[in-house]
Amino acid sequence: MACTLTFLLMSCQEKNSSEKINGISLVASKDSLKDQQLTTIIKTNSNAVSLMPYAFTNRDETSKLIFDTDWQWFGETGDGIEHTIKLLKARNLQLMLKPHIWLRNGDFTGDLSFKNEAQWIEFESSYRDYILFYAQIAEKHHVELFCIGTELYNFVQERPEFWLQLITDVRAIYSGMLVYAENWDKVEKTQLWQHLDFIGVDAYFPLSDEASPAEEEIRGGWEEPKKMLDSLSEFYKKPILFTEYGYRNIDFALKEPWNSDRDRHDKNFNLQAKALKILYEEMWNEEWFAGGFIWKWHQHKNSGGLDNDQFTPQNKPAEKVLKKYYRKFSH
Repeated sequence: MACTLTFLLMSCQEKNSSEKINGISLVASKDSLKDQQLTTIIKTNSNAVSLMPYAFTNRDETSKLIFDTDWQWFGETGDGIEHTIKLLKARNLQLMLKPHIWLRNGDFTGDLSFKNEAQWIEFESSYRDYILFYAQIAEKHHVELFCIGTELYNFVQERPEFWLQLITDVRAIYSGMLVYAENWDKVEKTQLWQHLDFIGVDAYFPLSDEASPAEEEIRGGWEEPKKMLDSLSEFYKKPILFTEYGYRNIDFALKEPWNSDRDRHDKNFNLQAKALKILYEEMWNEEWFAGGFIWKWHQHKNSGGLDNDQFTPQNKPAEKVLKKYYRKFSH
């Protein structure tokens, strides 16, 4: 790319920057990422990739997190993450490392809580190990941006002292920039922003209750979220980064954009493409906005397609929109 993300991240903190982080969220796979599979990523005109190592917990049995295990998919483990980092860096793509927790039965991480102090302490100890493990990898490979947590509102609110110490511990071993990824409806209530470099938003804002809303209605749906994000950025003097954003290619996709259920839906490829177009036109021109990482992208070239109704834009009309606007905001 024309500039490194290190420079880009710094310029994104300046109000007069027109360059943006044009990122994709790369889904880890069972096997290793192949060099030839990077071609489809390059063709998106992205300048950044988010990598997401996972940790797991079964709260019915223990509050301890499990991560970097031999039963995980290779791409979710430490070795897999390092392998992927090296391939992406060789192609001059810049990186965000964004650890995720998976709760049993797919429960929402934002509601995570424990019954007693002993369970909290056990969980915090393993979470700290998890985050520092990947922070060390991020430092080793000069990863430009590290996310200290993803959608953990209740944990952040109930245990603020832990998070302040965790930020200190991460900064002691990692020299890049830090972000935390909060869910769209809790971003105003999170108290960590003053200690980080970006305000991270998983940006699944509801924009319309209609099955297939017109462009004017979608733009109107952005009015209130934009005001809130602008005010938040101004208050903390930090840029907004969409640590995740995206839409499914189904009717009513903008009513609950976070919904990833597997029920049968009427496909609506035009709505997915139109919603992305409007998002780029509404947000990517704002001075206080740093850019974002689309959810989500798979390594195999035949992923997505017209039989798929999930978030990926791959092999759908939305992919053309992504490429067009990422090219526009790449310099």
